[in-house]
Amino acid sequence: MADDTPLIFHPPAGADRADTRRGKREADKRAKRLRRLTGQAIGDYAMINDGDRVLVCLSGGKDSYTMLEMLLQLRDAAPVDFELHALNLDQKQPGFPEHVLPEYLSGRGVPYTILEQDTYSVVTRVIPEGRTMCSLCSRLRRGALYTFAAENGYNKIALGHHKDDIVATFFLNLFFGGRMAGMPPKLKSDDGRNIVIRPLAYCREDDIAAYAENRGFPIIPCNLCGSQDNLQRQQVQRMMADWERTAPGRVEQIFRAMCNVKPSQLADPTLFDFAGLDAGEQARDWFAAPGSTED
Repeated sequence: MADDTPLIFHPPAGADRADTRRGKREADKRAKRLRRLTGQAIGDYAMINDGDRVLVCLSGGKDSYTMLEMLLQLRDAAPVDFELHALNLDQKQPGFPEHVLPEYLSGRGVPYTILEQDTYSVVTRVIPEGRTMCSLCSRLRRGALYTFAAENGYNKIALGHHKDDIVATFFLNLFFGGRMAGMPPKLKSDDGRNIVIRPLAYCREDDIAAYAENRGFPIIPCNLCGSQDNLQRQQVQRMMADWERTAPGRVEQIFRAMCNVKPSQLADPTLFDFAGLDAGEQARDWFAAPGSTED
C-alpha cells in the first residue's frame, strides 16, 4: 500500500551521512511494517467494513497517534469507504495542554471532537491516596466514549492498544484476577451498543515508540494513572521487559498461544463438554452432589 504521508526522520546529533541513510531506511521499513500489521489485524478480525463510521480515541500518547496515522494511510488506499473521526476525552487533569491535540488534528485535516468531562476530580475524590486509580478511571473514560459513540452514530470505536498491552492484560488477569482472559482485538460492549476494535493488535510497542519519535508526535504524558508507582501492570511490564532481554521472542510466542486456544486441553467445563466424553449420567449426578455413604 502506498504511504503518501512523508515520514519525518530525526537523525541523532553528530550522525554521519551513512548513518543517516541507514536510519532513514530502518524508519521506512518500520513504518511499512506497522502499516502492514495494522492492515492484517483489521482484515483478520473484520474490524472495518464499507460505510463504517469509526471513532478514533486519541489520548495524546504514542499509541493513539500511531493508530490514527495508520488508519488514515489505510483509508486512503483501502477498497472500502469508511469515515474517521478523532475523539479526545479531556479529563481536566491539572496542567493538561488543551491546545496540543486541536492544533495537531487541524494540521492533519482530521475532523475531531474534544469531549470535556471532569473525571479527574471524581477519581481523586473517590480513590484514597496511595490506591490504584486505573480501574475507576478506565470505567469512567470507557462510559464517556461509549455514550458519545452511540449518541453520534459511530458504529466502531478504535482504541490504541498494541500486542504488548494484550499480553500484559492476559498476565494481569492470570496473576491477579484468577482467570484466563485478555484484551481481544475486537469486542462488543456489554450493553451491545458498540463494537470496539484494536487495529494495533499485531504491532509491538518498541516499533510504535520508534515510529512516534521519528514522526515527532507532540506527546502528552498522563499525570494520573501513569504517575503512580507499584501498579500491577507495571510489575507485569517489567517481567515482560526482562523476558525480552533474556529470552527474545517469548512475548510473540505467548501472543501466538492466545490465538491458538484449545479448550479441551484446559479445565473450564463451560467451554468444553468434559462430561460428554463418556455416557454415565447416574455416576455424573452422584459425583456432582454425592449422597451419604455408610461406613
